[in-house]
Amino acid sequence: QVQLVESGGGLVQAGDSLRLSCAASGGTFINLAMAWFRQAPGKERELVATISRSGGATNYADSVKGRFTISRDNAKNTMALRMNSLKPEDTAVYYCAARMWLVSSVNNDWPFWGQGTRVTVSL
Repeated sequence: QVQLVESGGGLVQAGDSLRLSCAASGGTFINLAMAWFRQAPGKERELVATISRSGGATNYADSVKGRFTISRDNAKNTMALRMNSLKPEDTAVYYCAARMWLVSSVNNDWPFWGQGTRVTVSL
């Protein structure tokens, strides 16, 4: 069973940067496609970014493209999300997710989830 633990959330001001981390255990990390999702208050959970098993392919939601960068370190079983130029609308709980082999744009295709880390961006 894959276990995921996020860290790095917090309260920042608009324009600031923040780096989220996700540590994976209980599985073979190189076999896992990874993703970051977020859920803002009163909204559905949305896909923020995905990264392939090798890290060679990444995809981003249009709302974060050019500001966020997803990365992974297969030697350390970790994934990260670097968030620059944060906006109040980025306020949400951010979740790390994993699935075997291939990325998917469908939320329900991701069986493994972390507990989430809260990011709050103030004006």
